[in-house]
Amino acid sequence: MYSTDTACMREALKEAQAAFDHDETPIGCIITCGNHLIARAHNLTETLNDPTAHAEMQAITAAAHAIGGKYLPQCTLYVTLEPCPMCAGALYWAQIGRIVFGASDPKRGFTSVAGRLLHPKTTIEKGLLEDDCARLLRTFFKKKRK
Repeated sequence: MYSTDTACMREALKEAQAAFDHDETPIGCIITCGNHLIARAHNLTETLNDPTAHAEMQAITAAAHAIGGKYLPQCTLYVTLEPCPMCAGALYWAQIGRIVFGASDPKRGFTSVAGRLLHPKTTIEKGLLEDDCARLLRTFFKKKRK
């Protein structure tokens, strides 16, 4: 049971750390329905050699399987980095009820690149544990540049 947004984002950060540990871009994601965690994922683009294997895409698939349907209007997605336009489009089609993200992505995030791609009923909250989320990404890319 997860009763707070902060606790949920900490779980998403655990997924981001798992990605980091496997040399994947450290983005983690969970999806809750009510107070129950129904999906968790992290980036697998390198592992699967698949540019669409973003954390959000993996979590949407797992959540849809968990609830037995393709629509997620009662669900909340917690992700450590603002979704890209591809993931925002998938979240639109899934009709996700709520998105909470940590760090903004001014270069490739959906709000700066493509405007508002989400379902009209989806609510968005940003900046939760933003420093923690951004720190892990900065550490990863600093390590990559060496």
